[in-house]
Amino acid sequence: MTKRKQARTDVVAPAVAERDQRQPIEAIRAAAFQQFAERGYPVVTVRDIMKACGLTQGALYNHFKSKDELLHDIIASTQGELERLCQQAVAEAGSDPRAKLAAFVRVYVMRHCRLRVEALVANREIGWLDPGRVADIRRSRRAIRDIVVGILAQGVESGLFDPPRAGGRVDLKAIAMALLDQWTHVSMWYGPGGEIAEEEMARLYADMALRAVGARA
Repeated sequence: MTKRKQARTDVVAPAVAERDQRQPIEAIRAAAFQQFAERGYPVVTVRDIMKACGLTQGALYNHFKSKDELLHDIIASTQGELERLCQQAVAEAGSDPRAKLAAFVRVYVMRHCRLRVEALVANREIGWLDPGRVADIRRSRRAIRDIVVGILAQGVESGLFDPPRAGGRVDLKAIAMALLDQWTHVSMWYGPGGEIAEEEMARLYADMALRAVGARA
């Protein structure tokens, strides 16, 4: 695999002091997220991770065969939970595509605001995984995209959405990808303690999404 330069992003990592209350596997995952977010996957060693969570290297190998497997585990787990939450939000939103889109955006943005470290690692460090390990993560991301495409299609068919056109046609997949990029990258700049709380930020993004697709009032 061609190695790329590591982009440094300042993050507020979870407090390591919490590790004593966690099960070993959860302490390892939390420390891995923290270390990968702060320093980047290629720089961090197994020893660094285990020192951060106060466990021995042997404890890691009781749960993971390698650092690669650990990276895959933490990205796949946070991605799988995101997919589950998005599906649940849409299922509970009712039949109106406007409500479905707003519910999806709120849960998606809230998670990326609250779990910035996890989001940053999942989106920045996935390139270090081999294609075999990436496959299930890509599948989950396509599933999330397809949820958005389905909502947009329902909105267009019902006359409730009037999204922008390119070359005289509506490309719902392109619109969904553009919107997802916007919602995902809130994790790159949002931080707690700002003027806009997480809930308000999520509502703001939902309102912007509805306007972007030309939702009728």
